[in-house]
Amino acid sequence: MSMSNATLSKERREYLKKKKIRKTSVLFTQIFILAALIASWEILANLGVIDSFLMSQPSRIVKTFLNLSANDLPLHLWVTCYETLTGFLLGACGGTLLAVALWWSDFLSQVMEPYLVVLNSLPKIALGPVIIIWVGAGTQAIIVMALAISLIVTVLEMLNGFLATDPEKIKMARTFGASRMQILQKIVFPSNLTTLFNSLKINIGLSLVGVIAGEFLVSKAGLGYLIVYGGQVFKLDLVMTSVIILAVMAAVLYQAVVILEKYVSKRISHLG
Repeated sequence: MSMSNATLSKERREYLKKKKIRKTSVLFTQIFILAALIASWEILANLGVIDSFLMSQPSRIVKTFLNLSANDLPLHLWVTCYETLTGFLLGACGGTLLAVALWWSDFLSQVMEPYLVVLNSLPKIALGPVIIIWVGAGTQAIIVMALAISLIVTVLEMLNGFLATDPEKIKMARTFGASRMQILQKIVFPSNLTTLFNSLKINIGLSLVGVIAGEFLVSKAGLGYLIVYGGQVFKLDLVMTSVIILAVMAAVLYQAVVILEKYVSKRISHLG
């Protein structure tokens, strides 16, 4: 028995070792590809193969970033982060509550289904001018655009997850006299934590898209404003720098959701 345990332990260690090597290899390859792309970009720009005025180049982007950092970059980052997180949280909370309401009432779900399908297909960014007229040209309009994009996705994702919950578990709970609220709390919602976090991962990016679109239209601060301003005055270094900062911000926000998911999963496993 001890030999079997020792063998399993050895196999487990080998598996973990291979997994760690694979993870390191993937990370190294990703870094290598990124470094190669940046180096090629810089070299081709210096050789004149690509127009550095239109495409900029890494060295000029670094200089622009340093200049921005010494001036008002923190303000623009804060504005975009605040608008994105506000729209994202409102969309996640509101969408989850609406999904619960639709799961709770079959009648309401059937009534709202065609409207949700139409709203999901509708390009929300096209509603930007309408939203601005409704709520005013300012931060509130940008937040509403982020909310509009993330809300419907959350509703549909969570509702589909709720409806796909194992019916046998629900039937057994009802057999023991569980109320609808108890079924929601003990079975339906815990079974859909993965669905919730998958929805959050999608929505954090969609909220950022909504915010940038809103900043294109009405903002006087934020990364979207910097991109529009740079395009208007032909400062392509500023545009490219803002786009790269935006990409880094999107990656950081996504990883924040991933870390939150791991933390919640670990807490739940400990409680279990």
